[in-house]
Amino acid sequence: MQVTILTTIRDVEPAPYGVLADLDVRHVDEVAESEPFDVAVATWWETAYRLFDVPARRYGYFVQSMEDRFYLGDDPVERASAALTYDMPVSFITEARWIMDLLGALRPDAECHYVRNGIDKEVFRSPAAIKPSDPGEPLRVLIEGNPEHWLKAVPDALAAVRLANTSLRTTLVSPRRLDPDADYGVDRAVGPLDEGEFVRELADADVLLKLSRVEGMFGPPLEGFHLGATCVVTPVTGHDEYVVHGVNGIVTDFDDVPGVARWLDLLATDREYLDELRANALQTARAWPSWDETAGDMAAALRAISESAPGDPVMSARHIMRHAWSAAEAQKAEMTRRRASEKYMNEQLEEFRDSRAYRLASSLQRTKKRFSPGRGK
Repeated sequence: MQVTILTTIRDVEPAPYGVLADLDVRHVDEVAESEPFDVAVATWWETAYRLFDVPARRYGYFVQSMEDRFYLGDDPVERASAALTYDMPVSFITEARWIMDLLGALRPDAECHYVRNGIDKEVFRSPAAIKPSDPGEPLRVLIEGNPEHWLKAVPDALAAVRLANTSLRTTLVSPRRLDPDADYGVDRAVGPLDEGEFVRELADADVLLKLSRVEGMFGPPLEGFHLGATCVVTPVTGHDEYVVHGVNGIVTDFDDVPGVARWLDLLATDREYLDELRANALQTARAWPSWDETAGDMAAALRAISESAPGDPVMSARHIMRHAWSAAEAQKAEMTRRRASEKYMNEQLEEFRDSRAYRLASSLQRTKKRFSPGRGK
């Protein structure tokens, strides 16, 4: 296959390692008048809005998560803009069964291909067997995620390790630069890390603790499985691709920080159970496909899309108009809420300004300025 990466950002350079270094990377405007591609695929909701500027015989959409869920109710524009992209006349590719099921319910008229997210077995190189944990050493817990991103729930994970009654050795790994002055309540806080550094952190952990609220395929725990760690996770979308509660990991409840702490206490005290989970996690990892295997599945999906009939524009327009109307109603409701909030705050401010306390404070402030040293010089 001849692959071209089209970006919506100017002056993007290829990544300087591996096969990525040799990719043909161009801005989307540079191909507007060129010979059509066999397939053009959007990979993120913002890129979907430029998809049909690319000349192509067929169009696809690689959906890594239902990205409208990244935005809360007070972000109606972004939320609606992301959701509208699922109405395009395209064929879908996704890496998680829950996304495939949801797209099937939303768009029964569109084909959808399931391609699992492969693991680079040369990078995440699994040991022949787990090394049994030492009961005399603290449980080694790795927390992965950006503490500032609400959907990763890193503050919940940090609170849980603080609540644990047993001895833990805790490490926070963030993909974004951390505040050097912040106290995260862990033994070590590092990041961002390159791939090799992250692998070493995973290999040094007994448990990957990740309490996400929104995920697509949910990759980091699986990467931990490859290096001999088990996990404590929420029942977030994507976890059921490979996590089996009580077999290769622990699935706790959402928003149950004390419960998470008790699970960590159990794993810290019952090392036989911990090692059973870790050994089963390693077996799960061995059965997971490699990059090469899933690259073949992706190639098959792209060929199938190139040979399929184009999407039905009338059906797509019907979906778009219906969802555009509901999006407009959601934005109107949010604007009404904000106006009501602004009106209430203004009324409260006016009431405060009319109060005796405010008038007295204003009078004292004017008197202070009149008699302050140096005034009038």
